[in-house]
Amino acid sequence: MATALKIETSSDAEQISALIARSRKAQEQIATYTQEQVDALIRAMVWAVAKPGVAEMIARHTVEETQLGNYEGKYLKIFRKTRATLMDIIDDKSVGVIEEDAVRNIVKIAKPVGVIGALSPSTNPEATPVIKAISAVKGRNSIIVAPHPRAKLTNKLICDLMREAIVKMGAPADIVLSIDVPSIEKTNELMRQCDRILATGGAAMVTAAYSSGTPALGVGAGNAVITVDETADLDDAAEKIRLSKTLDLAASCSSDNAVILVDAIYDDMLAKLVAKGGLVLEGADKAKLQDVIWVDGHINAKVVAQTPQFIAGVAGFAVPDDTQFFIVPETGAGPDHPFSGEKMTVTMALYRAKDLDEAIALTNRIQAYQGQGHSCGIYSRSDANIMKLAMATRTSRVMVNQPQAASNSGNLWNGMRQTFSLGCGSWGGNGTNNNITWRDLINETWVSKPLAVPKTLPSDEVLFGDIIEKLG
Repeated sequence: MATALKIETSSDAEQISALIARSRKAQEQIATYTQEQVDALIRAMVWAVAKPGVAEMIARHTVEETQLGNYEGKYLKIFRKTRATLMDIIDDKSVGVIEEDAVRNIVKIAKPVGVIGALSPSTNPEATPVIKAISAVKGRNSIIVAPHPRAKLTNKLICDLMREAIVKMGAPADIVLSIDVPSIEKTNELMRQCDRILATGGAAMVTAAYSSGTPALGVGAGNAVITVDETADLDDAAEKIRLSKTLDLAASCSSDNAVILVDAIYDDMLAKLVAKGGLVLEGADKAKLQDVIWVDGHINAKVVAQTPQFIAGVAGFAVPDDTQFFIVPETGAGPDHPFSGEKMTVTMALYRAKDLDEAIALTNRIQAYQGQGHSCGIYSRSDANIMKLAMATRTSRVMVNQPQAASNSGNLWNGMRQTFSLGCGSWGGNGTNNNITWRDLINETWVSKPLAVPKTLPSDEVLFGDIIEKLG
């Protein structure tokens, strides 16, 4: 038995080694590409999957294979998000000298990393391979995509379309490769053998990426918390919260997991959320919902990114046909209050705070349990309140008056870099806070020349000031 296991492990390693060799050979062929060649490649890669007719086909295929989310959400991601990401990076200089710092007399030169190992989740399998692939190729890297088994056919379809386009542009197809028959063992081998890991997936997979011995860019857990203060436009906030909570049936980890309403607007805002299709669940129905979302302490894959009607049917209670999302009143945070955590369903926890200070304290308590470092949001017309929340929360992103799930990874209405990989900083156990793009997938050579006028140390009186008198 032990021998059989050893043979299988060896086979996985050999298969991945063969893919790495193909990928590395292809990458070496584009390592000297010009900026024009690189940008033509990524335009072709996006057009191949996002052009009219093809985008619709991919959206349908993704829903049929994964049984997660809905057609409208998948279509928006493959048709719109990929275009927006391309637009966001197409004018960036990623070849040769990419930055000059005249003050420090430093020139920065971009150089490829090599082979990128990319992990793609089942919740966003339609656009994630495309966005990661164009980010890799923008830096003149190659990429191997390891999909979630639930989305392996979608991943192969998308990668094959990009490969066909790459060949038509005169480049080697193998700058984009996929693991067509995925497994945990093969993904682990890819992470061990590639040059840099770009990990998007569950906490266990991200932890494995950081433990692989290969430089990794991983992301932390979601669990976005949204505050609505007394100055907010309540109608605007209600519609945007609905949009964010229901986008692709909450497949995104950026979906509004908790909403905090301050006392002054609590009743009015709750009424508006109910009018938008929110259904308040308390008592027995809340308990039934809890039992169906979590099984043995883990999120139940059966109800992830499903309609409220489906979830209610599994849980054993009835809901009106026009229900779009669940609202679960909550007071606490932590493992004894599971609704305070990430839910991956059209379910939001609802909290009441007496004022903004209590809302900030609640946000930090909730995200100390899950989601610290990822994202939070606020609906407010007060710059003072916005900055107060931003200064006091342990978060990498604060979305202001925007639907969280559609905004923190970049959208046409804001200036965030377009991505599906959101670094959470040290708060989330990540090495970066960035919205991860091509700039995170290159090496940089800094060329330092002598300053025209060397710097001089200031006197102790200038440098230390009153410290000298205080410390002696």
